Amino acid sequence: MNYLVKQNSKPVVRSDASTWYIIVNPVAGNGAVQKLMPRIKELLLSEGIEFELAETEYKRHAIELSKAAIERGFSKIIAVGGDGTNNEVVNGIFSQNALAPGEITYTLLPVGTGNDWIKEHLIPRNLLLWAEMLKKGHTRSQDVGLVSFHNNGIVEKRYFVNVAGMAYDPFVLAEMEKIKRPLNRIAYLFYSLISIFKYKLQPARIRFDDRLIEDEFYLINVGICRYSGGGMQLVPHARPDDGQLALTLAGKLSKMGVILNSYRFYNGKIADHSKVDTFHTERVTVEALDDPIALEVDGEIIGETPVEFKILPGALRIIVPED
Repeated sequence: MNYLVKQNSKPVVRSDASTWYIIVNPVAGNGAVQKLMPRIKELLLSEGIEFELAETEYKRHAIELSKAAIERGFSKIIAVGGDGTNNEVVNGIFSQNALAPGEITYTLLPVGTGNDWIKEHLIPRNLLLWAEMLKKGHTRSQDVGLVSFHNNGIVEKRYFVNVAGMAYDPFVLAEMEKIKRPLNRIAYLFYSLISIFKYKLQPARIRFDDRLIEDEFYLINVGICRYSGGGMQLVPHARPDDGQLALTLAGKLSKMGVILNSYRFYNGKIADHSKVDTFHTERVTVEALDDPIALEVDGEIIGETPVEFKILPGALRIIVPED
């Protein structure tokens, strides 16, 4: 059994269709992944799970590794890390041309600081329960979002499987990045509250279906799944397999109004606020009416307006616990 493959090794053709290709982010979870890897390997071997493994070495390396693995013939992929690693591997799956994404089976072994995507699918953190889930092989199809955006004047595209945010979300992430804080529930809530005193509402023009909305926004969120920011539900109406983007728009909320209503971020009741509206749609475009508005997807700031979101219904096949 070949269970460890270095990234710089010569390509080999996979002969066993049951072999999993595992992409590990060794720095995820503030180093927790590195500590857990001996246990993870031992468990997989004891369970008779065939695998090859590669570790990421730099940002977005997981995109390259997953593309290369599929081009070598792998159709079963596991990511080990958090939401960022999850996003990168999915982008590798959808940016390669060797195999239709629907023919690839994927799942995440969650060991990162930010693990919001797994909450939607109830993917366990416990290694034994996770290994049991993997062996049972129960799959479901999830929608995938595709967003086009500008990055230094160049139009780029990115796939996402959880939540994208504009206006306040990337502002908070940028504030956290300044002091290298890990993205966990406590840190995100803390910076969400204190950053409000620095944030200036951003005017935007939003088009979807036959509607056009121009306003100054506190939140612009587009979701496939419900949870982000350490358990917040900014798109509580999102469903991962309904073929729709969940859109949340929060207009001219006062700073104190945001603080007093912060509990709504977690209880799924954000739409109960009079200045918050939620919608379902298949396509959304966002244009800035002043300075460019930043965009983050699955917890990473990637670019700015103009932005267009689309939905790819049922495009990703994932292993999840049985209902």
